[in-house]
Amino acid sequence: MGQPQYIRRAKLTLEGGQDVNGSSLDVSPLRFRFDLKQATTSTPHVLNVRINNLRRNNMQRALDEYKKVTLSVGYGLETQQLQTIFMGEILQARIGRENITDTYLHILATCGERARNFGFVNQTLAAGHTHRDRVDVALKALKQYGINPGRIADLGNVKFPRSFVAFGPVKQLLRDICEATGTSWHMHLDKLNIVKNNGSLEGNIIVLNSDTGLIGLPEQTIAGIEGRCLMNPAIAPGTLVQINEESIQRAAFNPAYTGQANADFFPKIAADGVYRIEVAEHIGDIRGPDWYTEFVGIRNGDPISAGLVARGIGPGTGQGAQ
Repeated sequence: MGQPQYIRRAKLTLEGGQDVNGSSLDVSPLRFRFDLKQATTSTPHVLNVRINNLRRNNMQRALDEYKKVTLSVGYGLETQQLQTIFMGEILQARIGRENITDTYLHILATCGERARNFGFVNQTLAAGHTHRDRVDVALKALKQYGINPGRIADLGNVKFPRSFVAFGPVKQLLRDICEATGTSWHMHLDKLNIVKNNGSLEGNIIVLNSDTGLIGLPEQTIAGIEGRCLMNPAIAPGTLVQINEESIQRAAFNPAYTGQANADFFPKIAADGVYRIEVAEHIGDIRGPDWYTEFVGIRNGDPISAGLVARGIGPGTGQGAQ
């Protein structure tokens, strides 16, 4: 990460209601725990967060008023070092009690849930339009829900000889575009990303080793290269990480005749150690031991692994381009 990985910091804000200072509510001084799951699929990213001992009036306002939540994490003493890992809408807020003295507010939030499920397109494109023009139609519908353009892959310069009527759910339009261009789409930090199935998001390669927070030895599984490191906000779906080839624990093959078929589906070990992140999960406790990022990656340039497809993740599964 280019900086010491100690003095953990996190900022959690609830938005959509007004506190006594006329701004959104910052609950960072309190203890909170979170679990954020993200993947390179259209399925919305999900955040579960539990905030301890919030004032009763603020708990009630969370139930009635607050609509959005933003989570940023990092290291050091200055807030400028924090990096946002989640921005989304609150689906549910509920109050509970851990024991006789400690209460909690549990928040379930997603990124782009309403945009994905309720976005609707109704527009005609003239002959000569491109796949990117169709993406722009989708973006116009998503903008009503606060979703903006992210990183859009090169979709080619094919021009359609006939006009096109875009009518129906925006997710269906995006699915059709992705199936035709060999891409998949997901929403991250209120932005739409479209990535080649064998490509990645632009950006620096994140080097993972014992000096940069890698914990234990990553393992080769049917789903991909699975590993864990100290909380790293730069790790997100579609980003690239580099892991020393010798650090990968190889999967054990089944010597049985029927086991050969499964062995063929194991993801390849990258000679240069570069892997594309398909799944990232950030697990944190601002006053507890948990402060990890768990990830699943595949060799950069390879299509999504059969193991992830079997788990319902990726193109052709009803999620990766849905």
